[in-house]
Amino acid sequence: MSEKANHIANLLAPTVQALGLELLGIEYLPAPGSATLRLYIDVQEAERDTRHVNVEDCEAVSREVSAQLDVEDPITGNYTLEVSSPGVDRPLFELAHFARFLGETAKVVLKLPQDRRRRLQGAISRIEGEDIVFTVDDAEMTVAFDNIDKARLVPDWAALGLAPEKPGGGRKAGAKAGDAKRAPARKAKKKPNQPAARKPRAE
Repeated sequence: MSEKANHIANLLAPTVQALGLELLGIEYLPAPGSATLRLYIDVQEAERDTRHVNVEDCEAVSREVSAQLDVEDPITGNYTLEVSSPGVDRPLFELAHFARFLGETAKVVLKLPQDRRRRLQGAISRIEGEDIVFTVDDAEMTVAFDNIDKARLVPDWAALGLAPEKPGGGRKAGAKAGDAKRAPARKAKKKPNQPAARKPRAE
């Protein structure tokens, strides 16, 4: 995450935790005219085997976070708030997230090129200190966690029961199961020294 996203994540994490949920990470995407602030939430570790994030969880976090952002005001200008569950292509924000999904395939974007590449896709083989070892094209590649800009799991469609079928079978690759639950985005139009006014926007 960027320094700005880290700051906002540290600010909002206690609010999300107070709702019985975990803030996995934040994407802060500045753009001319309006930024996007995207929060990814999950159930706490003790509940992961029994339930998943639902739309009501996302809406509850959206309400509480919106109120906190109005007071704390960490973002200048207009922005849109989105709250989402991780989905099957789960984003990986922390070293512990990579450790949790050892053996699974991840798609990674690097901050600085390594071996003349900025993007890689491979299995998460192991964690060595602050480094992550991937298996890419049958060879190991060690990447410093600090050099990772973005990372997501690559869904195992066969395990999800969504692998392509033979011609005529009707199943297409790319169909998704367990898509991310997401609360309606909230827009903030900010004026100097005034709290943001947010209106739900249809997804």
